[in-house]
Parts: sequence; structure tokens; C-alpha cells
Amino acid sequence: MMRYIKMLEEKDLSLNRAMIPLGSCTMKLNAAAEMMPLSWSKFAGMHPFVPADQAQGYLEMIRDIEHQLAVITGFAGCSLQPNSGAFGEYSGLTVIRNYHIANGQPQRNVCLIPASAHGTNPASAAKAGMTVVVVKCNDKGDVDIDDLKAKAEQYKDTLSCLMITYPSTHGAFEEGILDIINIIHSVGALVYMDGANMNAQVGLTSPGHMGADVCHLNLHKTFAMPHGGGGPGVGPICVSQKLVDFLPTHPVVEVGGKKGNTMAAAPYGSAYLLPITYGYLLMLGGEGLTDVTKHAILNANYLRARLQKYYKILYTNRNGMCGHEMIVDFNEFSLKVGVGDIAKRLMDYGFHAPTVAFPVHNTLMVEPTESEPLSEMDRFCDAMIAIRQEIDDIMTGKSDEKNNPIANAPHTMQVVCADEWDRPYSRQKAAFPQPHCEKYWPTISKIDDAYGDRNLQAVWAE
Repeated sequence: MMRYIKMLEEKDLSLNRAMIPLGSCTMKLNAAAEMMPLSWSKFAGMHPFVPADQAQGYLEMIRDIEHQLAVITGFAGCSLQPNSGAFGEYSGLTVIRNYHIANGQPQRNVCLIPASAHGTNPASAAKAGMTVVVVKCNDKGDVDIDDLKAKAEQYKDTLSCLMITYPSTHGAFEEGILDIINIIHSVGALVYMDGANMNAQVGLTSPGHMGADVCHLNLHKTFAMPHGGGGPGVGPICVSQKLVDFLPTHPVVEVGGKKGNTMAAAPYGSAYLLPITYGYLLMLGGEGLTDVTKHAILNANYLRARLQKYYKILYTNRNGMCGHEMIVDFNEFSLKVGVGDIAKRLMDYGFHAPTVAFPVHNTLMVEPTESEPLSEMDRFCDAMIAIRQEIDDIMTGKSDEKNNPIANAPHTMQVVCADEWDRPYSRQKAAFPQPHCEKYWPTISKIDDAYGDRNLQAVWAE
């Protein structure tokens, strides 16, 4: 079994061997010291419904995490019950919905969401019983404030909230965020701030400081839990004073507000994971958490500064700066080179691809986080610059449009080491395109991503 698990592990590139620059995902390297408590029986063996007097240490940790997250977000209360970021969205929106109902305004069920939002935002709003109305974005990627004003006025009697991400999903700080919040409050609605990009806020500003009413946090993003794989997560919500009574409650264990809904089977959600974030908070402290934010923004702008000479970077601010992530635009090459092909070519250079085609078609969204050293960021930039030359070779006809290193990527060990090689470029070019390539061998060559989804094959066994 151990060998089998190790074989599966080696089929994937992970953060312990290379940068995973997935934009919007905040894939940071998790410190071993944070992970160690997961093996301690006092944490791992605790049942969610053990008598409270047998879990005093756990409860002390939970209370301290709730307090620290409330301070970080600038809010009055916190619930750790939601089991994921998307669940946190649903929980926060349910808090807002219950608040309006308690105030005798059940008709307030319209949720304004910018066109740049995560896809989970409209899904969560619909799940919470709200009607979604999309707000336009301008050419700079910011919320179109004129459109926001018009829709806030149009729905002023039924508007429940605005759901907005800050910095925006376009990777830049909304310069009109305070005006945006004031517009929503002026018609009696509330502001839900999606905390997906909180890694660019901690220690520098906060949703509460800006005047928002509720936010969720992704502990598996900003607060250093392992991310991905479909396992359990934690998506706490933090709320302003007027919403504390509506925090998630529980029918067995007394938690949250008196007017809240139950959001998870366990009163504190995925409590077993909390020691990871607790270690992160305690070891860094306030000064360290602020430094994390500064370095995350600095690293993203370092990548921007190096790559903008070779690629178009979308949605920078008036000073040409991005936030903690950036969007690299490949639309000018799209007739001959697909962004998915470029993502696969990065595997040959030893990198997991950035986020593909989100939130803009034919782009890569890159987020280095604070985890990456200068050497690794330079290695990534060198790879992207080398790929730009490969793109230029295709665009100018120097390389065959259908048979080139990008179109054929990724190159597996079986392909490169085969007796026959009939491609118009060298094996060296295919598998070791740079002398300092941290070699990762993909286990399968390119497949047609969409074809398999659209052409299901039934396989019958006798």
C-alpha cells in the first residue's frame, strides 16, 4: 500500500518540488511545523460531540482562532462551522438573508455580483434563495460604478446585498471600493466581501475597516492549510456587530447566534484541521502576517515587471501595478497557439500551469504567493520567456504550426526515450528546454480535453 501511494504521489507535481502558480487559489507551501499536530492523538482522536469538559484545550484553541480571525477581518464575530470557502459564501449570505427577514424586509432577495466574480458567488447566492443580478466591469477590470448605481437604484427596495471580491478576481485593488460600499449601504442593503483574495489584505486593511458587513475566509488559502484534492476545508465567516446574532448555530452544542441556521453536522466544522491554521497564526504573529501580505504583493509585481516585456498583462492599476496576482493575456496568439497548449508546455519546464482561462478567456492567471524565493520566480519567468520565443517561432512560420514543442507538449519519458524520434525539433528541446530545468516527467502525453467530455465511450465487459 505504501508503494502504491508513493507511485500515485509521483504522478503529480506538488509544492514540495516546484511552484504551483495557480491564480486565485493561493497555493502556498505549508510548513511542516503546522502539520505536526495532526498526528497528535489529543487532536486526531477527538469526537465532535465529546462533553465540553473533556475538550477544554480544543475549545481554547477554537476561541482564540475565532478572536484572531475577527481582529484580522475587522469584525465583531466569527464562526468556524462552514466546511469550505463555497460553504462559507452560502453561510454568509444566509446570515444576510436572515437579517433582512428579522428586520421585516423579507422582500430583499436581490444579490448584485460583478461580472468578474468567482463562479461560486452566483451559485451560492442562488442556493441562498437570492436572485442574481450581474454588474458590469469597465475596461480596467474594475466594477462599473455607474452601472452599480443604476442597479442599486433599480432594485433599492428588494436589494439584499452586493457580493464583491477584494482585490478583485482580475488581480487588482478596486480603487472605488469605499464608494461601492457606500452606494450599497445607502439603499439599505449589505456588503458581502468574498475573502478568496484575503492574502493581499491581512495586516494592511480589512473588510471591516472598509465598511463591509460579512466576509468568508479560506483557511486553505490565506491561512496555510493544504489546498486541493477535494478533501475537507474550512471557510469561516466573520460578521459585523449587527449580524452576530445570525452566526451559524447548532441543535446539540450551543454555538453561534440565537437567530442563526445550522450549516454543518459538527458544531465547529472541520475542527481537526484547525491546528494547522493556529500554528500559522501563532508562529507569524501580527508583524509576520503583515509581512506575508507585503511579500505576496511584491512577488506578483516582480513577475509582472519581468513578464510585461514579453506578454500583455491585463488589469493593472493607474500606476501599472497588480495586486497579489496577475493575468497574462494570450489572445493575440490564439489563432495559432492555444492557451491550454502553453499550460501543458510549462510541464516540460517543470511547472504546474497557472489558472487557465479564468476569469478571462485565453489567459493564464498567475499567483506566486509569499512562499516563493527569488530563484524559483526567476526560473518561472525564464520558462515563460523561453515559451514566448517558441510562440514567436510558430507565429513567424519558423516552426511548423501543427508539429512543434508547444503543440506536442507535454513530452513524456516514454516519448523522449523511444527508439524513434520523428519530430522537427530535438529531444533536448522537448524535454530539457532550459539548462536549469527542474525536471518533472508528466505521465501522459496530451489528450483532447474537450473530446472526451463530449464523446463518451461505453466499454462493455463480457
